[in-house]
Amino acid sequence: MYEKTYPSRRFQRTLSFLKKHIATDEPILDLGVENPFSKIMKEEGFSVENTTGEDLDIDFSAVQNADVGVVTAFEIFEHLLAPYNILKEIKANKLVASIPLRLWFATAYKNKTDPWDRHYHEFEDWQFDWLLEKSGWEIKDRLKFTNPVKKIGIRPLLRSFTPRYYIVYATRKNS
Repeated sequence: MYEKTYPSRRFQRTLSFLKKHIATDEPILDLGVENPFSKIMKEEGFSVENTTGEDLDIDFSAVQNADVGVVTAFEIFEHLLAPYNILKEIKANKLVASIPLRLWFATAYKNKTDPWDRHYHEFEDWQFDWLLEKSGWEIKDRLKFTNPVKKIGIRPLLRSFTPRYYIVYATRKNS
């Protein structure tokens, strides 16, 4: 996925947000297989366990059985057909999750050769907030940020000032 580019700016913003809300001694279940960002979290002292590639639309055992207080989900929910279900099943009391925002000037992402690497949802921030609220979460902090690219053109120009990512820190209601 990151053969040619490495989203270091996005990773730095995500790491800063995570450190603001989660202590390194809190065990984390990171939704999705091990990836460059979960490795960064470990290098920064976080105790991170990843899911193993199961279909999170139908297999909730990882979040139901994990003995952790925190679940992270960085750019995962847009790939699921029904993210409400896994969000409802999370037993941890804290959630840090990010999504790429729907951009009016770009179509939904779809990798033609990898069925796991495509977006079913392209969220707006209010839609993601509503999804979290309906599935039992209360947002405590949020941040939107841009993702400029070093290319020339109309879309790269728009990406320099249009927020592309949305990250939230939420706690389980009544916890």
